[in-house]
Amino acid sequence: MPEQLIGTVVHYFKGPSVAVVRVTEGELAVGDQVRFHGHTTDFTEQIASMEVNHQKVERARPGEEVAIKVTDRTRQHDQVLKVTP
Repeated sequence: MPEQLIGTVVHYFKGPSVAVVRVTEGELAVGDQVRFHGHTTDFTEQIASMEVNHQKVERARPGEEVAIKVTDRTRQHDQVLKVTP
């Protein structure tokens, strides 16, 4: 499946298992399938919820930093790719 680079992970919170992603291009929305890829990271999942400044949002646009609940560990500088059908 084709993938589009959306942004990078800027921080990971271990306790709540949340990745903070800086969106650099394109757009992310709840329900999108994303792949986290890095030196030791490689997993795909569907976005269930996102927050910007502790407020739930449905979409994230370039320039925004969005917190995404994840099931696996991510690391700073991991790439975030949107999987398109």
